[in-house]
Amino acid sequence: MSNFLSNLPKITEKKKKRLGRGLGSGRGAKSGRGTTRHQKARGKIPLHFEGGQARMVKRFPLLRGKGRNKPMPEKPFILNLKSLNVFKDNEVVNIESLLKKGLIDEIKSKRQTVKILGEGKLERKLVVKVLTSKSAKAVIEKLGGKIEV
Repeated sequence: MSNFLSNLPKITEKKKKRLGRGLGSGRGAKSGRGTTRHQKARGKIPLHFEGGQARMVKRFPLLRGKGRNKPMPEKPFILNLKSLNVFKDNEVVNIESLLKKGLIDEIKSKRQTVKILGEGKLERKLVVKVLTSKSAKAVIEKLGGKIEV
């Protein structure tokens, strides 16, 4: 008889919890189902609804219009003077020639402008047909080059 209990087959399936059987059961009232008795259970409410207070979009009126939603202007692709030393003397520097030399990407050149800044040492006399900074313009003209924009 002592071996009888240990020889019983093991039960692998658990009984399902009986929910909603009174407050004394430990699983009564809402029966572990979260917000079943509030406004979200009653119908569809908009995502921006905040329980009656003014919603976030209404609280910041200046962020809604008056030029706030315009796209950001594209910043120019920056090149330094030292990278222009790959050109030969009196050669024209424009977007097409920069693409051929591999100094700018093709994707960026379609939607961006190119601007040359005055960092580095330039050793060539060039004809530049892109935007330049004041310092780059001074260096190019000092070497005898031209700027045509």
